[in-house]
Amino acid sequence: MLAKANRITSAGDYKIVVRRGRRFVAANTVTYVRANSGGSDARFGFIVAKSVGGATRRNRVRRQLKAASHLLVGSTNAGTDVVIRALPGSFEASWDTLRAEVIQAVSKGSARSE
Repeated sequence: MLAKANRITSAGDYKIVVRRGRRFVAANTVTYVRANSGGSDARFGFIVAKSVGGATRRNRVRRQLKAASHLLVGSTNAGTDVVIRALPGSFEASWDTLRAEVIQAVSKGSARSE
């Protein structure tokens, strides 16, 4: 589970990252990465819409994305905000595929924000 310091919790922060962050599109996710001027820890947020499926499906996808993000907390630059949007096919994707998509997008986004 992600610590409170590593989560994006306000709607305003989600909106800023999605509108102004760099976008990385993969088969099952769209990842937005933005440098946060606050310089705090890396923060992650998740958007899993009803198009993914019912509540059980959405929660499973969200848990998988959170687990993949938890692996990146220590290696992501401080002050980086990441929002991951799950696409409708993400429920059928394997754990390895989702993890690889998240890792690749965050590593690309972190490298550009330096």
